[in-house]
Amino acid sequence: MITKTVQDLHALGLAARKASREVARLSTEVKNQVLLNLAGLLRSDQAGVLAANQLDYQEAKVDGMDESMLDRLLLTSERLNGTADEVQRVSELPDPVGEVIETATMPNGLITTRRRVPLGVVGSIYESRPNVTVDIFGLCLKSGNACILRGGKETIRSNTALVTLLRKALLDAGVTEDAVQYLDNPDRALVDAMLRMNDYIDLLVPRGGAGLVKFVAENATMPAVTGGIGVCHTYVDRAANLQMAAEIVHNAKVRRPSICNALDTVLVHSDVAAEGLPLIAKGLTDSGVELHCDIRALSILGPDASGTAVPANEDDWGKEFLALIAAVKVVDSLDDALEHIETYGSGHSEAIITEDEAAATRFLDEVDAAAVYVNASTQFTDGGQFGLGAEVGISTQKFHARGPMGLKELTTYKWVIMGTGQVRQ
Repeated sequence: MITKTVQDLHALGLAARKASREVARLSTEVKNQVLLNLAGLLRSDQAGVLAANQLDYQEAKVDGMDESMLDRLLLTSERLNGTADEVQRVSELPDPVGEVIETATMPNGLITTRRRVPLGVVGSIYESRPNVTVDIFGLCLKSGNACILRGGKETIRSNTALVTLLRKALLDAGVTEDAVQYLDNPDRALVDAMLRMNDYIDLLVPRGGAGLVKFVAENATMPAVTGGIGVCHTYVDRAANLQMAAEIVHNAKVRRPSICNALDTVLVHSDVAAEGLPLIAKGLTDSGVELHCDIRALSILGPDASGTAVPANEDDWGKEFLALIAAVKVVDSLDDALEHIETYGSGHSEAIITEDEAAATRFLDEVDAAAVYVNASTQFTDGGQFGLGAEVGISTQKFHARGPMGLKELTTYKWVIMGTGQVRQ
């Protein structure tokens, strides 16, 4: 049934709240069975999902959606199999619910323990990527939470088909299908209402562009984890292995340019720019990357690069391109690189390429970001790559969760106090 009114939405929230109490009590074995059921369905029941996704994809293409967003929207058999693999990996992870974080005995004999418990109901508003529907559900279920999902209007058919599989996986394991709720109406008024559902939703996670994240941050009445905007830099130090640098930069930009951990700006130390920049630029331009270069980078690349390199403007620094475009700047020192990242970075993922241990240590210590790399591609900032199984999002905040958010980031804790008759004087 399509959610048409605010009253319908509150009924959906009430169902999720009720289901959350059941999900919080589920054994690890039952939760894992739901996830294994889902992994199997994602492999065996692909036809309906792929057909629905093609309708979404073709409509979005006709409507003029840009290539980076179309890439996020598209599902293939290979991608569904990959999502199934991620769901199965979540089933293999330790269950965080009930974990004893710490325990202590007070002088009066009271035994205090902090025990990990679910948040309750996790809400998510997201754009373009239907696989997010599965990722969030899987992590919420394993961490003992119900979830309320609202995908973008451009993926409504895809998400509806996926939610059908989620609910079948639940029912086949004897768990209430109300553990996942899907807002299947693109009406913006219902999104506004969802942001005021603090009586039902304990944490809201937006996933999408800067406009969506800003809107949620300014309007949500419940705690919201905002972030995920990735203006990512790779700094090629004077002590870099230049062949390694070229390979890492290429991967960080080209592998999937439409994701938030893709490289946006290359900073190259002036001592190695004459040798290293042409090497780096060739790999990028051979893969169709347009380079937005400062004056010194343009002069090093020379007139032969005129078809693939253009002068950068101020807006190119601090821009998340999400496309085959990269900004390039020559800097004179590690200090200059650190200052540039401090000024234009978004706190997502930053990398240094260097063989100088002292430079690497300074970079790790001084760069303020959720993920900081030495001699590796920023495209590794991902819950699956970090051993979390998947992620509900990437937080660039500094409270509660930072970086990829996995199972433990979807829990809180309660104090459990055991006494033998103590009373306070």
